[in-house]
Amino acid sequence: SNSDYLLGLDKEVPHAVTDSASAATSMVTGIKTYNGAINVKPDGTHLVPISRVLQSEQEFKVGIVTSVPVSHATPAGAYANNVSRKDYQDISRDLLGLPSSSHRQEPLPGVDVLLGGGWGEEVNEDANQGDNFLPGNKYLHQEDIDRVNIQAGGEYVVVQRKPGKRAIKRLMAAAQRAADEDYRLLGYFGTQKGHLPFRTADGQYNPASDVSGQEEYSQSDIDENPTLADMTRAALLVLEQAIDGFWLMIEAGDVDWANHSNNLDNSIGAVLSGDEAFRVVVDWIDDNNAWSYTAVIVTADHGHFLVIDDADRIIEAGKTGQAKR
Repeated sequence: SNSDYLLGLDKEVPHAVTDSASAATSMVTGIKTYNGAINVKPDGTHLVPISRVLQSEQEFKVGIVTSVPVSHATPAGAYANNVSRKDYQDISRDLLGLPSSSHRQEPLPGVDVLLGGGWGEEVNEDANQGDNFLPGNKYLHQEDIDRVNIQAGGEYVVVQRKPGKRAIKRLMAAAQRAADEDYRLLGYFGTQKGHLPFRTADGQYNPASDVSGQEEYSQSDIDENPTLADMTRAALLVLEQAIDGFWLMIEAGDVDWANHSNNLDNSIGAVLSGDEAFRVVVDWIDDNNAWSYTAVIVTADHGHFLVIDDADRIIEAGKTGQAKR
C-alpha cells in the first residue's frame, strides 16, 4: 500500500532507506551501494573516492574534520574502503596510511589532516570488527597513533585530549608545527561516546534529555576539546600549504545523532556549530581571494526524520530552561 511505501519498511527491507555509509559512498564515488558499505560495491569491488583521485592524480592534500568519531561512516567514506562501517580500527588505519584488512599489502597513502572525536572509548572486545581488532580504543587504537607519530618516525604531529590542558592552544600549536615543517596533523578528542561536546540551541553545552538519556559536560569537557570551527581553522592552516590544492571534508556529525534521538535542542546546536565552521571556511576563501578556484558544497548526506509529537512540551521546556539560565 502507499502507507507501507511511505513508511519504508526499513526493518523488513534494510537497504531501502539509505544509511550514512552508503550515502557517503554515493557522494564521493557517484555509485550507489548497500547500507554499511564504505566505498565498496555490492559485488565487493573497491571504489576510489574523489579525495584519493585528487590525491594521486593531482597531488592534492586531503583533510577530514568531524565532531563525531574519526572512523564513523561519513569520515570513513571520505577516504577508506571497508565492507563494514563498523570496522572502526581498520578504517582508521586506512585514513592514516597503515596496513588494514582492505589494504594489507599496499596501504593507502593516508590523509594529510585527520581531526575529530573518538578519544576515551576503551573496549576489550567488539564483535563487529575483524580478527585484527585490538583491545583498547575502539575507533583509533593508541598503538596506531603511536606508529604514525613523528616521534616514532611517522608523518603526523599528534595532539590528543589531555587532562588539565586547553585544547585550542595545543591544537593550533600542533597545526602550526605541521605547516612549518611539512608534516601531517592528527588530532583526537572527545567526551562520552567519543564525540565532541554537543552544543545546544542556546549556544551552550547543556543538552536536553532524550531517548539516549541526558549528557552532561564538565568544564573540563568544554576546555579540553576544540569546537568544529577550531578544528576547521587548524585543518586549513595545514592544508593551505599545498602547492596544487586540497580537498577537505567537514562534518557537523552531531546533527545526525541529535535527529536519531529526536533531540531538537542538539539538532539546532549542531546547526550553530556547523555554521561557525562554515564561516571559518568562507573567511579563509575571502582572505585568500580564492573564490575563483574554490568549490564549497554544503549538503546533507541523506534525509532524516525528526519527530515532534508534542510541540508544547518543547516550548515549556524552553521557558523553564531560560528561567534557570
